[in-house]
Order: sequence, then structure tokens, then C-alpha cells
Amino acid sequence: MIEVEVNSIRVSLMSQLRVVLLKDINTDRYLPIFIGQYEADNISIELQENRSHDRPLTHDLLKNIIENLDGEIKHIFVNDMRRDIYFARIVVDVNGEEREIDSRPSDAIALAVRAKCPIFVSEAVMDKGGVEPDEEIEIEMEDEPKRLPFNRTTPARDVPEELLEDPAEDTAPVDEDQFSAFADFVNSSLDLDELDDEDK
Repeated sequence: MIEVEVNSIRVSLMSQLRVVLLKDINTDRYLPIFIGQYEADNISIELQENRSHDRPLTHDLLKNIIENLDGEIKHIFVNDMRRDIYFARIVVDVNGEEREIDSRPSDAIALAVRAKCPIFVSEAVMDKGGVEPDEEIEIEMEDEPKRLPFNRTTPARDVPEELLEDPAEDTAPVDEDQFSAFADFVNSSLDLDELDDEDK
């Protein structure tokens, strides 16, 4: 297993998706993973100093539940990549018994930064998806920090691609026929000119 740390979260140039960069703590290799905006925000919030919330967020709640059931989050492990989708495990110690819970990497990472536990990546996954920084692109990044510092701009995903699409782009056009009855009511039953006269 290769220990990594959350290096940064970037915005993809190709879409509004986020990319979390996990850096090998012993080398210059990175593992980029496409994740959704909500998941990226949940990781970023915890990494920011002086964070405060009136109520626990979802990953805070999950951590609290595990701890209140006498569990201890030992580490998380990005253990597989199939069809360009990453898989992870949350490893929890419960009364001396180690249990592994299947998870999306983004949720596991959000939990790990809250539990202050190590993050590991399998060597096979790092060999498949790991990249090294491109020096020329890094120089160009100084004025555009949101660019990915790699030649590879399409890292594998956290979930199937269709679940990462921007919902705004998938919104169907409004069918005006659906509102025809309401429009007829407004036009026939309401005398808007009369309302204007009353305002005067």
C-alpha cells in the first residue's frame, strides 16, 4: 500500500467537475480522481482552518456514529479501479475486530480528513491511474491555479460518468402545453385591467 495525502482539489478545464489530487508522500506521483462538487466541498471544508458549523454535516455525522458505536477509523484504502471508476474501503476497528466498508473514494477521503487517519492507495491502482507533474504546465499554472498540472486531463472517476453530469445541462425544456389550463384561467378569470384601476 502507498500512503498518500490530499494535495489539492482543482476544477477540471473540461467541465465543472472537481479533481481531488492524492499525492504519494514518498514520491512525486499523484492520483487524480474526478469527484462531484458536493463531495469536493465536503473535503475542502474540513481542510480549511477555523471551520465551524452549527450542526454536523453528513461526513461529520458518519464519523460521530462510528465513534459512538465504539469504532475507530483506522485508515481508508483506494483499493481498485475498474472501467475507469475507483473503489475504496473504510477500515474500522470495532472492539479489536477490523472491518472494511465499501465506499466511494470521495466519501472515504472526506471521512479520513475528519478522522485524521491515513489514506492509502494500492500499488496496482497507482500504477494504472497515477501521474507525474508536467514541468511546463506547472509553470503556466502560476497565473491559472485551477488548471490540472498534468498532461492527462481526464482522470478516472469516483462514480459512473452519468452521475457526474451537470444537472443543469440535463434539464428538459419546459413544455408550455402543461401550463395551458393555468394560462387559460389567468386570461379568462382575472381582469388585470381592473386590478390596475384599483391601484390608481
